[in-house]
Amino acid sequence: MGQRNQQKRAATKRRQQRQRRGSTPRSGAGASPGPYGSGSTGPNPFGIAADDRFETSAPSAEALAKVVFMAGQHQASGVKDAARTCAAELSAQYAPRHDRTLATAAGLALSRVITALWRSGWLPVDVWEVVRRRADQEVTGLLVDTIAADTAQHAPATVHQRWADQVTRLEATVWWPKNEPHLGPWARRHGVGTQHALFVTTTLLAQLMVLPKLAPILPPPGSASARVTAAGARVDQKVLARVRALLAKAESTQFPDEAEALSAKAQELMNRHAFERALLDADHDVQPAATALRLWLDSPYVEAKSHLVAAIAGANRCKSVFYPKLGFVALVGETMDLEITELLATSLLVQATHAMLAEGNHVTGAGTSRTRSFRRSFLVSYANRIGERLSEAGQRAHDPADDARLLPVLAARSQAVEDTFNEMFEHTIRKSVTVSNGAGWDAGRAAADRADLGVERQQIRGGGS
Repeated sequence: MGQRNQQKRAATKRRQQRQRRGSTPRSGAGASPGPYGSGSTGPNPFGIAADDRFETSAPSAEALAKVVFMAGQHQASGVKDAARTCAAELSAQYAPRHDRTLATAAGLALSRVITALWRSGWLPVDVWEVVRRRADQEVTGLLVDTIAADTAQHAPATVHQRWADQVTRLEATVWWPKNEPHLGPWARRHGVGTQHALFVTTTLLAQLMVLPKLAPILPPPGSASARVTAAGARVDQKVLARVRALLAKAESTQFPDEAEALSAKAQELMNRHAFERALLDADHDVQPAATALRLWLDSPYVEAKSHLVAAIAGANRCKSVFYPKLGFVALVGETMDLEITELLATSLLVQATHAMLAEGNHVTGAGTSRTRSFRRSFLVSYANRIGERLSEAGQRAHDPADDARLLPVLAARSQAVEDTFNEMFEHTIRKSVTVSNGAGWDAGRAAADRADLGVERQQIRGGGS
């Protein structure tokens, strides 16, 4: 009984010390519940009350993970310094004696939240894109390592190829010893202590907890199989290399008319290749299928830039949905058409920005700045005209003699895209755009209209010249 009384007294002393320092705020204390908090419909991997505490001198990683998770809830709900307070309390009470257990707990919390995100439709690059916009490099780097740890848990055969490609793109690899919890090596690499590492962990948790559910595109890691593959054939690598070379020249030239001509040539080249592949699919009775991807946009003028992406998508037989609060455009189409759209959109966004900045600043006679309205109108007008020009280039990309064979194939693909789009997006709103600066509209249309779009036709067979 003597030993048990000593443990009780020690627990009481620790509780009093925490109260004097100021304990982690409870849910509802001056803030609304977060998306993972009380009354939320979001997933709660731990299923515990927000005021739960533990008093053992040798805590389990599971118990500590619950506390880290709750701190993330509070921080996500807007409770100021919840992450910093929790990190300080846990470090003061358990570091350095239980550093390994703390690191294990941090990994558990991150793993469960990232798994919940995968089930909510998020992909690795999507999470990285949104976190890097909202947090610092430390938090973003910890996210990349979390993605690497999560991917490493699954057999490669159960990870969709497109998912694996995104992980590779992020350079997410397990660089730390596999027999050691990640947070310890991460702290040593960054030259920080346990307290700061826990603070970064909880900050990342808070960033992830506020993300909404998205329409699913790929199966999460561990659930893919040989039967689950990307829809349709991808662009031939030789053709892709030629197109990238054209777009690189378009981005580097100082002459807008040359840039637009090179982009139009790239569009015609890609479309000709896509049409030839469509005819091959028809000859081999390949059933049409559609998939989706997300294209993230950088500020400023995100909404105006989304119109350019939509115009490029429409010219390449894809459909699009803009998410203004997150800053991306979701694209639905056949795999090769999506690749064409993504390539051209990435390049034309750069070119549009260069052309827009070349117009300089705009002020009224009274000295009032009109630069923002000018640039927004410029981009919308540019998008409108580029869409027209790309559609014209697409029409030149196939021989009218092929129409009897090609049109039924394109009609079937269009229906597959429409069905997939309707399945993914039940509720969408068609939004019109208004332009308030006529000078910006005229300048944007002129910038998109200077190109000589005449391109000498040549057959593309596997990228041959």
